[in-house]
Amino acid sequence: MLTLDIFGFKALWSPYFLLILIVVTAGYFVLTTKYRTWFPNSEPLTKTQGSLFLLSIILLYIIKGSPVDLLAHLMFWVHMIQMAALVLVVPPILIISIPNWVWRKIFSINAVNSIFTVLTKPLIALIVFNGLFSFYHVPIIFDHVMQNGWLHAIYSILLFVVATFMWWPLLNQLPEHETLSGLKKVGYIFADGILLTPACALIIFADTPMYATYSDPQVWGQVMSLCVGSANFDSLNLSGPELFSSMSLLHDQQLGGVLMKIIQEIIYGVILGHVFFEWYRKDQDDTEQEMKQQLNPLLIK
Repeated sequence: MLTLDIFGFKALWSPYFLLILIVVTAGYFVLTTKYRTWFPNSEPLTKTQGSLFLLSIILLYIIKGSPVDLLAHLMFWVHMIQMAALVLVVPPILIISIPNWVWRKIFSINAVNSIFTVLTKPLIALIVFNGLFSFYHVPIIFDHVMQNGWLHAIYSILLFVVATFMWWPLLNQLPEHETLSGLKKVGYIFADGILLTPACALIIFADTPMYATYSDPQVWGQVMSLCVGSANFDSLNLSGPELFSSMSLLHDQQLGGVLMKIIQEIIYGVILGHVFFEWYRKDQDDTEQEMKQQLNPLLIK
């Protein structure tokens, strides 16, 4: 089997993407520390927020800038891990990592506030995210998107954005933007899991390889040319992704669907635990407050 080294450093490590992420990270920390005083009602950045932001940037680079991105063009199961991280792991971490005062400053822009208000409504957020995710994995659409560099980039950003909208009702800490509470969040998580299941099931139970991106040498060649550069790819004279993996195309496809579903269940399970803990703590606080209110008149007497 061939190794990824043949594609070169630039294709493997995406230095330009890394540079963009470094600039974004520097901007985040400069804004939330040194220049925080420029904004009224700002609060100091916590260690947890800073650490989570760094984690989200590192994960984003790993899945879209490291050799993992190249592997995702060679093996479908790696692509599905990449997608799971892009829409199920990074967005919730990013939401929590951004201080509330920054979110409020963002929402002071009327256009942004209007978009968030509409697209983070629970029902709309669920339908839009799961619809676009499932739509993306329809074979004819997937193959077309993968063969167009700009379209692929735009659709990836779009999925990331709508995934953020989907996570927002569960994780945002702004009272004025709270649309779900208590057991409604539990129902939201279960509904999300159900809506994502058909796309995974279609991939898992298909009896033939569905995606020309991995099964048709001509289509695969076009996709790889966009990924590593046409001149670089043409000089290698490669016939297909089977040169890099001993797994059959069908098993690769089925493994991808299974991994996506497993990762989804694990992440939703963690969020479900967080929601239950948050609901229980709030219920305990409310109970204690009620008891204090009942005892106060008695103490006065």
